[in-house]
Amino acid sequence: MSIPQPVATFYEQIWNAGDVRAVPALLTADFAFRSSLGTEMQGREAFADYVRSIRTALSDYRCDILECVAEGEQAFAKMLFSGRHVGVLRGYPPTGRLVSWHGAALFRFRGQLISSLWVLGDVAALDAALKANDVT
Repeated sequence: MSIPQPVATFYEQIWNAGDVRAVPALLTADFAFRSSLGTEMQGREAFADYVRSIRTALSDYRCDILECVAEGEQAFAKMLFSGRHVGVLRGYPPTGRLVSWHGAALFRFRGQLISSLWVLGDVAALDAALKANDVT
């Protein structure tokens, strides 16, 4: 498995540690993003806001790279996303329970910066977990 450094750092610093101060050092100014939950946005600040919103709804949020292949200016990763459901997510009230879902992420690079990221997530499995855990 070959994980490009920008991808490893992206997940470790921004998502797993929640340090959005790392955004300018890792992403192009015109960074384009489609999340595993279907949200689309462009720009560093919009992305940083999205990170904050997910980490507010899911404490201890993690993105784990299960597999990764890279070639030229792109990389593709099989992912596992998880966190403790402590805030409203996808319309479901918080349950305090651990939820997880799988996804796949396609990165494109411009030099050493990530220029775009398109993530497809198993939202049906996530919704089923959130619904099953709904205690209201």
